[in-house]
Amino acid sequence: MPTVAITDYTFPNLEIEQSILSAGGFELRSGNDKQVPALQALVAEVDAVITQFAPINAEVIGAMQRAKVIVRYGIGVDNVDLQAARERGIPVCNIPDYCIDEVADHTLAFILSVSRQVVPNTLHVREGKWGLATPLDQLRTLCDQTVGLVGFGRIGREVAARLAPFKCRRLVHDAFVPADAVRAAGCEPIALDDLLAQSDFVTLHCPSTAQTKKLLNAESVGRMKRGAVVVNLARGDLIDTAALVAALQSGQLSSAAIDVCDPEPIPADSPLRSLPNVITASHIASASPKAVRTLRETAARIAAMALRGEPLPNVVN
Repeated sequence: MPTVAITDYTFPNLEIEQSILSAGGFELRSGNDKQVPALQALVAEVDAVITQFAPINAEVIGAMQRAKVIVRYGIGVDNVDLQAARERGIPVCNIPDYCIDEVADHTLAFILSVSRQVVPNTLHVREGKWGLATPLDQLRTLCDQTVGLVGFGRIGREVAARLAPFKCRRLVHDAFVPADAVRAAGCEPIALDDLLAQSDFVTLHCPSTAQTKKLLNAESVGRMKRGAVVVNLARGDLIDTAALVAALQSGQLSSAAIDVCDPEPIPADSPLRSLPNVITASHIASASPKAVRTLRETAARIAAMALRGEPLPNVVN
């Protein structure tokens, strides 16, 4: 019987995947040990692999003797060695459209929360105080702000659309999107350096690649408008964490709102857990009952398609 292995998962159970795979006549095996030897043992004799956060590196891929596909629960595939999979002739598929609305909504929530200082004022009242929790100049009117979007894929475009009714200026940098498409969305195409220099909010919506890792570092953050805000719901390694902390402490950045970080979880002693000008979430912006069900059903169906020899969607390598 063809077999599918799920290397790791954060769901309560695998009933959704089991129902789809068993209906197709496929066996499901699973594990939740992210150590390389355990992963190698799990994937060695299976016909398809579904993974969430486990490191599917060249060593793990090298142990795959029959795998016809590697499916990633999610959009990013930075935990999978795409080149190693390609050299072995194993397609890697992601699931790019299961949580577009959720992440776009969460981005807007972060921008509004910082603009109106929602969290500090909530904590102020909770502590028995009254009045403004922050200096008056920390309360921003969004229509007077310039928001720079780095990346204009599915999520970036939805964020831009949500910002439109707030009447803020919207700048976009994306080397792969034609300028006319950016203008058609009511935004301004712009070079990255100019976006950083002009934006009051910089929100990241690009993938993690060799070119984008630590896109925001000490040098590039230093070129940003003093007092700007960084928003990141994409990938943690787009930002040099030490540089982010230093900029928040010095006032170069007035605030940050992050759902992702490098590393994750955020270390217990990291200033990002205690700085008053930081809003954090634990990589949950994509979550909703609808999105999680769609994610899991799609992953299982792509694995089943590979085992039936059907053309695969969303091949990224």
